Amino acid sequence: MSGKSSTSRALVRRETIAGYAFMIPSLIFFLGFVIYPMIQCVITSFFDSTMNRADIFVGLGNYKELFQDKIFLGALVNTIIIVVVSVPVVCIFSLWVSSVIYDLKEPFCSLFRCIFYLPVVTGSVAVTVVWKWMFNNYYGIFNYVGKATGLLKQNINWLGDERYALGCIILILLTTSVGQPIVLYVSALNNVDQSLVEAAEVDGATKFQCFWKIKWPQIMPTTLYILVITTINSFQCFALIQLLTSGGPNHSTDTIMYYIYYNAFKLYRYGYGNAMGVILAIAIAILSGIQFKMAKTD
Repeated sequence: MSGKSSTSRALVRRETIAGYAFMIPSLIFFLGFVIYPMIQCVITSFFDSTMNRADIFVGLGNYKELFQDKIFLGALVNTIIIVVVSVPVVCIFSLWVSSVIYDLKEPFCSLFRCIFYLPVVTGSVAVTVVWKWMFNNYYGIFNYVGKATGLLKQNINWLGDERYALGCIILILLTTSVGQPIVLYVSALNNVDQSLVEAAEVDGATKFQCFWKIKWPQIMPTTLYILVITTINSFQCFALIQLLTSGGPNHSTDTIMYYIYYNAFKLYRYGYGNAMGVILAIAIAILSGIQFKMAKTD
């Protein structure tokens, strides 16, 4: 027995060593390109750091300046608006579409999943160019259809007007964000225990009752994942801003992510940009924690 026990321990030890050996390349990459930059970001946020001179320690100076910076506060408000609008809309719309298509015959279900997922795999530049043409204030399709149907009396400069620019950004973000949640929800709904649903239907439960009492609890882990990734993606909205409006007009479409880029890579204020990055990371962590807590409570 002792011989078998020692052999078993040796086998476990060899497997453990082999497992860690396979992990080392990924661990080195993770430490070098994720953990180290995060630590360096936090440290640099306490300095007045720029090009061609030594860093100057300012303590909490960058953080104090942040909350006196009207442009940053405006970017914070815009980011919150994007998150508050896009996250629930993406989740609800994705769940509705998935509930409609998941029990279709396989060719049709795959077709719809492909259609909704296309904007995700299409290059962001290509998608942005198409939307920029559609929003063009001279020959864009929105102005053309609006005037043809009598909804608009004159062309609207959608991306150049403070009243409409942020709404246009949110609309584009929604169309590029629903693909992955729909695929995930379809997969989750297909894994629901159908015997429970059939038993509930036999007992006279309505479709809504079956969904709310049986399907919803079983797809909650998927919902939590979708909430978290959609929240993070919404907080990190950058490419659309950079390619369409560059924060304009009059900073009306600035987001925290774009303002970080503007300060760090255009004004070369690395410490100030890193301070904003720390605030953004804290905000994402707090909101994700709240989402996890709510999901566990449910």
